[in-house]
Amino acid sequence: MTVHSEKRIIHHTPEELFDLVADVKLYPEFLPWCLAARIRSQTDKELLADLIIGFQVFKEQFTSKVELNRKDLIIDTTYADGPFRYLRNHWKFLAHPSGCEIDFYVDFEFKNRLLQTVMETLFTEAVRRMVRAFENRADALYKNNHSH
Repeated sequence: MTVHSEKRIIHHTPEELFDLVADVKLYPEFLPWCLAARIRSQTDKELLADLIIGFQVFKEQFTSKVELNRKDLIIDTTYADGPFRYLRNHWKFLAHPSGCEIDFYVDFEFKNRLLQTVMETLFTEAVRRMVRAFENRADALYKNNHSH
């Protein structure tokens, strides 16, 4: 079991960051390790997506169900199918005087012990890089909307 949670302040609105995280099909454009994303089905409230992640010699495809709660600005992802025993992640976007406080949590376990061991050593840095990638993406998309 590998768990990581992180809170950080990002200088964009909670709504902008919600939209950015909710737009799963664009993940390969900016997320490290995300090689491809395909949306199987999508409504206002949830989407089903296939993601391919790759690093070093590993390449894995998995399916996630992403629940979008726009009213409370919460995104919950649960795992449907693939190389994990389980995978959960949770984003909450809270209004903050400087923009938005992101409350991010992820918890997973791979079926493959070797993959689990490799990921555990890389994991904290991987998640930090991932959150930073979202932050950089938000800066690129929304930079004209805000004065820092």
